[in-house]
Amino acid sequence: MKVSIRSIHNHGDAKEEYVVLDVNEDCKLQYYMLQDTTYTNNGNISSKLRHSYWLPSYDAKKGDEIIINTRSGKNLIPVREKGGKKFTFYWGLNSAVWNDEGDCAVLFEINTWKSKGV
Repeated sequence: MKVSIRSIHNHGDAKEEYVVLDVNEDCKLQYYMLQDTTYTNNGNISSKLRHSYWLPSYDAKKGDEIIINTRSGKNLIPVREKGGKKFTFYWGLNSAVWNDEGDCAVLFEINTWKSKGV
């Protein structure tokens, strides 16, 4: 994938919790969704997808870094500097996402989708 999960920090503390993603190739961020899930008893990733964060619509370049904070805040997209951009996004949640040692972060690349209002 063009984006990968580097690390999860301060899990269990909604005010300090964040995920770091690396941009490995030029891409459009709106094609990525971060979710949390758990592991099954045999160690596989479960299908219990709980919290979802669909990345905003921005172009990213190889070498850019993405920070996704659990808490609320204002998204920051700095001007590109030598070495790439550091995108800082906020999920807007009041409780921790990665609140258990058995949690797992899953990054999806979604190339196409359709939606329908209800």
